[in-house]
Amino acid sequence: MHLLFDLDGTLTDSFPGIRGSINHALVELGRNPVPDQRLRGFVGAPLATIFAALLDSEDPVLVDRAMAVYRAQFDEVGIFENEVFAGIPEALTAFGAAGHTLQVVTARSILSARLVVRHFALERHFVAIHGPEPTERACDKADLVLAALQTTGALPTDAVMVGDRAEDIRAAKAHGVRAVAAGWGYGSRAEILAAQPDYVAATVTDLVSWVQSG
Repeated sequence: MHLLFDLDGTLTDSFPGIRGSINHALVELGRNPVPDQRLRGFVGAPLATIFAALLDSEDPVLVDRAMAVYRAQFDEVGIFENEVFAGIPEALTAFGAAGHTLQVVTARSILSARLVVRHFALERHFVAIHGPEPTERACDKADLVLAALQTTGALPTDAVMVGDRAEDIRAAKAHGVRAVAAGWGYGSRAEILAAQPDYVAATVTDLVSWVQSG
């Protein structure tokens, strides 16, 4: 089986670092920091989308400046305000030992995603990491799912996307890939269920059991 994993909210609990880096960028641009409750709803979205909303502006120069400040802060500080969810390393090891092929599919910029995966010594588990280039201001996750399928030549019916947000589920379904919702992540249960995943894994243990049974 070909297993595709979202990064933020699925493999790692990155909210503290994301929150701090977003608010750092907003303050640098003369704006007020945003409370956690509002920020949680943005985790997993492309940076350009996040800052366009928080700055209430479609000005590409302003949004790009915010993104640059964010990335510098995250790569230096925010990455260390992050941790792998409990059970994930063991699950990835088990999946690899069982012969499954693993890839990362994330809306985080490809350079940042590689940095996070390498920082937590997870790169040995994955044959590829897919994410938008830093210069891309929009990201369609369905395109990244397609890229992952093409990387290994996987049939959609032999692939599974695991992610914590509706966007992950919709991206999988766009290509006929089964979708498993990571219930330990940032997406609300209402959001997840509305997207109609094939399975909701409340815990990492549930995910492992589902994959083993399939």
